[in-house]
Amino acid sequence: MMENNLADSLALHARARPDHLALVDGDRSLTHTALHSQVLALACTLVSHGFQPGAIVGVCMRDSLEHVVCMWACARAGLVMLPLDWRWTSAERESVVRHFNACCVITEPDIPVAACATLTWEELQVRHAVASPSSLPVTSLESALLISLSSGTTGRPKGPMITHRHFLRRFWTHWINLGLNANSRFVCATPLYFGGGRTFTLSVIFSGGTAILHCPPFAPETLAKVVQQHDANALFLVPTQLRRLLACPPETRAPFKRLQLLLSSGAPLQSNERQAIRDTLCDRFHEYYASTEGGGVSLCTPEDFDVHLTSVGRPIYGVEVGIVDDLDQPVEAGHVGRLRYRGPGVADKFFNDAEQTQQHFRDGWFYPGDLAEQDVHGYIFLRGRSKDVVIRGGINIYPNEIEDTLMQLPKLRECCVFGIPDPELGERLACAWVGEADLTNAELESHCRSKLAPYKAPRIWFRLDELPRNSAGKVVKERLQELRKSAVDP
Repeated sequence: MMENNLADSLALHARARPDHLALVDGDRSLTHTALHSQVLALACTLVSHGFQPGAIVGVCMRDSLEHVVCMWACARAGLVMLPLDWRWTSAERESVVRHFNACCVITEPDIPVAACATLTWEELQVRHAVASPSSLPVTSLESALLISLSSGTTGRPKGPMITHRHFLRRFWTHWINLGLNANSRFVCATPLYFGGGRTFTLSVIFSGGTAILHCPPFAPETLAKVVQQHDANALFLVPTQLRRLLACPPETRAPFKRLQLLLSSGAPLQSNERQAIRDTLCDRFHEYYASTEGGGVSLCTPEDFDVHLTSVGRPIYGVEVGIVDDLDQPVEAGHVGRLRYRGPGVADKFFNDAEQTQQHFRDGWFYPGDLAEQDVHGYIFLRGRSKDVVIRGGINIYPNEIEDTLMQLPKLRECCVFGIPDPELGERLACAWVGEADLTNAELESHCRSKLAPYKAPRIWFRLDELPRNSAGKVVKERLQELRKSAVDP
């Protein structure tokens, strides 16, 4: 029974289902027996290099079978992983390594890290220690496992300290709410650096299932072939990837219809996109509202879409959600306030950042900075980030409400409402949008004014070929501020 370390489960599966595939990477694969053997050997090698339990070790590797083995080996050796995106610049890597005091980075030969000592996979293979569990340190579920970045890599990055127990309880919600288990054949189609790709991959392997790596970049057609080839039954994608699939012909989309779970997280989808994904891509599509600090928060199921198409669903197992005012007092159902949540999978601090810890972690609750309302049935409706609220003439305006209203227009593909400075009112509204060629600004504004109060109608409208997004699919509003400067103010 797994009692002290998440990696203990690998030994159980090696005995119980030795020939079952644990990990697939192209034409390479590892059974649960082979994975356990490699993880144990690498963990012992790391210990032989002098790394002590609790040491922070960066992992800066491409998305590969070796990357997954390395993550499990760090966990088994009692080390604290600091995930680093291999796509970062040298300056970004070194900023994070210094801030979090990593003692070493496991990296690729062509990805140097000057801020501390480095080891490559090849160097670790040269020095193999005797693979004996008795040589490994004793850990517990309270041992630190991971520092996972929750914001940018420049300036002052935030990283919640996640323990083995936190991850175990997040795995529980994957079993209970998502159905990921020993029968899963899960395709990891997002980078292993990202929280979703990393966590779901480890969760499926922990459960005794099979994780199939097919990380970006890739064409939608190749992803469809992987899903079909491996008879995959679970897939996690970010909204940007789903939008690309929606644009594909029916024959490309066909393999996804057989999935038991198609999951999206990382950024919100528009209500019309949700319907299109469920109706034309996979009728078992779920949207997961989650965070780096706490894992899953709420889940919107296909059945929920019929009831509340604009909701992010209801809280998942073990998570308590509250909506409070600026004095941390609960607000009535249907009123907008600051969202907070707590549960056994939620971190309780940011590493090496007392100021941010005090701001976001209070009295056992985590405050992510989101504004939301919750109805009497428990459904949660996000109203944007607290920093994104537009205050026009002293009135709080929530961009999400306006965006949801605009997306009722079938010719509109996507939009983003945001505030710009105004010398008289403080702020006024602008809207960047993507849509069909015959859709006009006047049509958008007329629809908005017919559905909402006049002060909620944006004054500046501008069309784009696509909204600027980061690699997680979130709209980069700073870039929109730059783009709107070319628009003519009324």
